[in-house]
Amino acid sequence: MKLLPITAVLVLALLMTGSIEERVNSQKEVVVTVDSTNLRFSPESVTITEGDSVRFFWSGELLAHNAVSYDGLFDSGDASRNVDYSFKFEVGTNGTHEYLCEPHEEFGMTGTVVVEPLTIVEDESPDEDGGSESLPAAGLL
Repeated sequence: MKLLPITAVLVLALLMTGSIEERVNSQKEVVVTVDSTNLRFSPESVTITEGDSVRFFWSGELLAHNAVSYDGLFDSGDASRNVDYSFKFEVGTNGTHEYLCEPHEEFGMTGTVVVEPLTIVEDESPDEDGGSESLPAAGLL
């Protein structure tokens, strides 16, 4: 009879894993560029969810830029006229992360990434008989 509790835990873990896999497959990437003034990020502020990425991308700019977070979380490297740098905000990085272009901070070239916590919503669909809850694999035992 000790097999039943272990099996129930495994089934629940598999059900939860499906929800996490669905979230992983829906991750997105937000692209931040340099605007036409060459002294601003565009957009200046983005909101994402843990697991999403921000890609800093510019090519052939008049001035060299980089993107460095004040909190040290990410750094695109030395300022360059061509940058293609992505950073994935893992679970646990939620919060507000401000960043700057080192050569142009004094001109106000800063930005913000707001990272919202990852929430996993489990689907609660009632059974055909009106909603009694049971483990799907319990009948196999």
